[in-house]
Amino acid sequence: MSEPSHVTAVRASYDTVAADYARLVKEPAELDPVSRAMLAAFAELVRPPHPGPVADLGCGPGKVTAHLAALGVPVFGVDVSPEMVGLARAAYPDLRFTVGSMTALETGSGELGGILAYYSTHHTPPQWLPTVFAEFHRTLAPGGRLMLAGPVGGGEHMRPSHAYGDHPVSYESYLLPPDRIAELLHRAGLVVTTRVVQEPEEGTKRQTGTFLAYKPR
Repeated sequence: MSEPSHVTAVRASYDTVAADYARLVKEPAELDPVSRAMLAAFAELVRPPHPGPVADLGCGPGKVTAHLAALGVPVFGVDVSPEMVGLARAAYPDLRFTVGSMTALETGSGELGGILAYYSTHHTPPQWLPTVFAEFHRTLAPGGRLMLAGPVGGGEHMRPSHAYGDHPVSYESYLLPPDRIAELLHRAGLVVTTRVVQEPEEGTKRQTGTFLAYKPR
């Protein structure tokens, strides 16, 4: 099966921006209080004795992966960009990072106690989200938890030409309404328990949405 074109674009773009992305993106400790609290809540839900490892999908340079590990989560990172994975491995050599795509995870069915998709699904065209969310459902163990966070909106489709230090990029972004994301998670068999929408803060332009969900036992 050939790779979806949007995955190829995301890989090429984040390989290009990787070093500046790692430099410019905030450390988890620098996030706003609500975002930090949601990550802490997720960590509490997936820490042992809850079964199974936790996958940080779209982990980038590994900052959030390392943050979860510091909170006691048995976490590993996956990213489509080999350059990002290389930076993560160099920065956090005690953690595991692999190259992979959310559209076809190299993880067995029911193996994961949790999935974090932190600002990593908004580059996925809406017609591909059912495939991605089905992979979340397949790989989660019964009772396993999902946290999904990222920009939301009214259905805007953005095609930036440059990002992160003015590097050329070819990825696209899709800002779906929170209700639509929740509906797609439900259709994939996941139960949404929490939905938080944050309005833009000073210096930012977009709403953000955070969803907590689980796979029924």
